[in-house]
Amino acid sequence: MNYQVSRSDEKWREILTAPRFAVLREAATERPFTGELLAEHRPGTYHCAGCGAPLFDAETKFESHCGWPSFYKDIKPGAIEYVQDKSHGMVRTEVRCANCGSHLGHIFDDAPQTPTGQRFCINSLALEFVPADES
Repeated sequence: MNYQVSRSDEKWREILTAPRFAVLREAATERPFTGELLAEHRPGTYHCAGCGAPLFDAETKFESHCGWPSFYKDIKPGAIEYVQDKSHGMVRTEVRCANCGSHLGHIFDDAPQTPTGQRFCINSLALEFVPADES
């Protein structure tokens, strides 16, 4: 797919920390319950840590107890790219930033307590939080 933001692996390595590169560009997963945004509860917007594109509004974040920040809806249609993931012996739906193709996490249909029934399970390392009073 052609992304609005496209960089070589070399350039990505220059601008991202090694842990962020592993998650965003190599689809790694941070350990559960270790992400700095897991306990973030202020109003604001979550942006892609790779390109800065807005991805989630804090109003759609909820506590799923899965170990990663969870959201029930993306910020707008077209913000997220959905890709079938057959890794690790299972079939899941990977979510990527539609602006730069960075891996964010996965989406699951296991959140009946939310308006959409969906849970975007997202790595903290894939996100930058911008508090509402700074946007």
